[in-house]
Amino acid sequence: MIKLTDAELRVMNVIWHDGDCSAKHIADVLAETVGWHVNTTYTIIHKCIEKGAIEREDPKFICHAKVSKEEAQADMTEDLVNKLYDGSKNSLFAALLGKDTLSDEQIAKLRRIVAEME
Repeated sequence: MIKLTDAELRVMNVIWHDGDCSAKHIADVLAETVGWHVNTTYTIIHKCIEKGAIEREDPKFICHAKVSKEEAQADMTEDLVNKLYDGSKNSLFAALLGKDTLSDEQIAKLRRIVAEME
């Protein structure tokens, strides 16, 4: 399981959105969208490399995601369920739905998702 910080997720989101790209491209995107300095971005990229989330390819410091967005989401969801809901997915699901009224279409979609998992 790879645990990514919010900053690391910002870097990963650029790669997941744009595909393999240079560290400079990531730094440019995050400078524009978040206001990060280039050194900040490079530091976070190196942390992602150390965690095994990114693979660096030379020349030109091309970054390749070694973990998919779906894998990261699954890991982070599992971590959230364990931390906040004592491992109970039912409790998480109830908390997510507890305050909202769902449309018939949304209910049907959830039923299809559950049926596919059975």
